[in-house]
Amino acid sequence: MTSYTDRVLTEGEHVVYHARVSLWNQAGSIFLGILLLPVFGIGLILLLRVWLTYRTTELAITDKRIIAKRGILHHSSMELRLDKIESIQVDQPLLGRLLNYGAVTLAGTGGDKTPIESISDPVEFQKQFTTAVNRSRG
Repeated sequence: MTSYTDRVLTEGEHVVYHARVSLWNQAGSIFLGILLLPVFGIGLILLLRVWLTYRTTELAITDKRIIAKRGILHHSSMELRLDKIESIQVDQPLLGRLLNYGAVTLAGTGGDKTPIESISDPVEFQKQFTTAVNRSRG
């Protein structure tokens, strides 16, 4: 089965970076899920929710745009063209800096702001975004 990102690529478009959702941000749910495993499967439901979120979230930077998709039954997707993004902001709490996760907020032309939460290595995402923008501008 092909990924959402692969299905929406246009002719000549290439993925330059794949990002992942951080499991560190889900540590509380994972711990609670393990703790509640013996209680009527409640823990299994929590662990399944974390796993599904992790497996069904796609984040990619292509040479033309940023693609983000969440969900398995109900898809929520966002695509921003690189030439329409004015700035990128990285937010990492102290624990996020120590465990290398955080949020990235993209500000597009017209003042629209698009947050991407719970991303692993947000500084690398920012670096790859900047590199892709510089390449696309020549």
